[in-house]
Amino acid sequence: MTSLGKTGSAASMNKWDPLKDLLSVQERVNRLFEGAFDDCAGAAELMQAGVWSPAVDIGETDEEFIVTAEVPEMKQSEIDIEVKGNTLIMRGERRPRRASMEGYHRIERAYGRFQRSFTLPGLVDQERITATLRDGILKVVLPKKTGSKRRQIEITGE
Repeated sequence: MTSLGKTGSAASMNKWDPLKDLLSVQERVNRLFEGAFDDCAGAAELMQAGVWSPAVDIGETDEEFIVTAEVPEMKQSEIDIEVKGNTLIMRGERRPRRASMEGYHRIERAYGRFQRSFTLPGLVDQERITATLRDGILKVVLPKKTGSKRRQIEITGE
C-alpha cells in the first residue's frame, strides 16, 4: 500500500512493525499517567492511603514455621509482631525518608501503614519465637508447640 504526499507523488512503502505500535501505545499511556501525577500530589495521596503491603513467604519444617517479609528501609521500631493462638499478625508503617516529595519526578515505591495476618496450620510455642531484620528482610521463626506435629491417622474398617 502506498500513500500520496502533498506533492501527489508516491511515497516509499514502510514495513509494519507491531512492536513499534505497541511501544507507541505504552508511551501514550505513560504520558497520560505522568500528566495526572506531575506535582507528585497523586503519589503523596497513595502513600498516605496506606496501599503498601509487604511480600511474604511462609515455610514449614518439622520443627517450625518460618515467615519472611520484604520490608525495605524499615527499622525494627517501625514493625510490630504479635501471635495470638496460631495467628501471626504483623503491623508497621513504611515512611519515605524525605519529609517532602518536592524535587521528585517519579515515585513508584509505595509507602504507608500495613497489617498482615496469617493463620498457621499448627500451634506455636510463643516463648521461643524469634525475629530478625537484616538487609530489608524480616524473618520470624515460630517453633511448633511440642505435640503439635502432624500425625497421620490410620483409618480402621468394621
